[in-house]
Amino acid sequence: MALSKTTSESDISIHSTFASRYVRAALPRFRMPENSIPKEAAYQIINDELMLDGNPRLNLASFVTTWMEPECDKLIMAAINKNYVDMDEYPVTTELQNRCVNMIAHLFNAPLGDSETAVGVGTVGSSEAIMLAGLAFKRRWQNKRRAEGKPCDKPNIVTGANVQVCWEKFARYFEVELKEVKLRDGYYVMDPEKAVDTVDENTICVAAILGSTLNGEFEDVKLLNDLLIEKNKETGWDTPIHVDAASGGFIAPFLYPELEWDFRLPLVKSINVSGHKYGLVYAGIGWVIWRSKEDLPEELVFHINYLGADQPTFTLNFSKGSSQIIAQYYQLIRLGFEGYKNIMENCQENAMVLKQGLEKTGRFNIVSKDNAVPLVAFSLKDRTRHNEFEVSDHLRRFGWIVPAYTMPPDAQHITVLRVVIREDFSRTLAERLVLDIEKVLHELDTLPSKLLMTSEEKKVMRNTNGVVKKNALETQRSVTEAWKKFVLSKKTNGVC
Repeated sequence: MALSKTTSESDISIHSTFASRYVRAALPRFRMPENSIPKEAAYQIINDELMLDGNPRLNLASFVTTWMEPECDKLIMAAINKNYVDMDEYPVTTELQNRCVNMIAHLFNAPLGDSETAVGVGTVGSSEAIMLAGLAFKRRWQNKRRAEGKPCDKPNIVTGANVQVCWEKFARYFEVELKEVKLRDGYYVMDPEKAVDTVDENTICVAAILGSTLNGEFEDVKLLNDLLIEKNKETGWDTPIHVDAASGGFIAPFLYPELEWDFRLPLVKSINVSGHKYGLVYAGIGWVIWRSKEDLPEELVFHINYLGADQPTFTLNFSKGSSQIIAQYYQLIRLGFEGYKNIMENCQENAMVLKQGLEKTGRFNIVSKDNAVPLVAFSLKDRTRHNEFEVSDHLRRFGWIVPAYTMPPDAQHITVLRVVIREDFSRTLAERLVLDIEKVLHELDTLPSKLLMTSEEKKVMRNTNGVVKKNALETQRSVTEAWKKFVLSKKTNGVC
């Protein structure tokens, strides 16, 4: 959850002009009003403010699904008042979750017998799924170390520096050291060889990313598995692998079925995937699947009976809505393997249309890979006058939300723009985006550079003491740039 903050010290009320037929007095902004207002007025006031939000369909920063079929919307609204945790009261919803777990487990090639039930759970998103998987690894490692009479107070996880911020959260919240393999120029995912070199006896798992947030690239899980098997043989350790397939888990099985990244590899013990990304469900639903029951320590599973029957549960939260679980089941049976394959192929084709359009401008380097998550990450070839942050800022005037960000260490000198291709991003929109980017580039070419000042401009701006004198606008820009540098000095790969 985001920490709340006020936006203005002076603007402490909401003015209800449009709803004045119901409410004429201003409403307090940060305190609950003393009196009730008509439902029509409450709706209109909120609806008016929400019009200032961005258009979700044009939010190309996000992997999260922004469109579903009307029939699924109806199912979501019909179940919006069901609390999923009440399993005894809503047994069909529980059954649908179990079906989803098993379908996804089979999709990931879990070694299940004909009548064997998969081990997994639905979560609020991949963040919770990663927390649960990490806790399972930590507990298994601790149990093994205690049984061997060895200390178990310094666990660590090995990841690439390109991991999403939820891995940092897990490490900090649950006191696990995060050992990050640094990136390098031209190689923006975890190097399997460096990762295995980083592993020690306190490593509870190595986390591989199937679909990097930064450029959509798949890490080489097969090579990581093979190298780790050799190291385990040499050391006597049994360091396992977790695959963070938040973005790629619903892509690889349909576009790259021969790619070995899942439970076909013996050291892969758990996998998380975001149903609300390429699982094609609204936020927030995620899934975590374990290879077998032995990989999920029983002491982490709670059994409760005060809701009517024995209910095993392994979640960080208790209550949550049923709608997204039902929506996931709808998508799985509505689309089937064929439907998902068609959608992913279409997304990939649209990504190629966008990539080719950007290449034709001659102004960009493409940072993303073709055989990965359908997105296009790109950077300016010439950054001497303008940078990617300015391109991102100018695109907002056309309604597009295209993020600009720097790569993590040791590639932080690379700045990237990224466009995520979702199901509702058509070829027409891809072509339109290219046209608007060309307009932005042409406009920036006509503007003075914010990055450079000519010698004449410097002379004009100098006062008698030889110090650069800045006007109000230049001062504001300086402050803004200082804050931007401060933010960029932090880890910036938490983009969603």
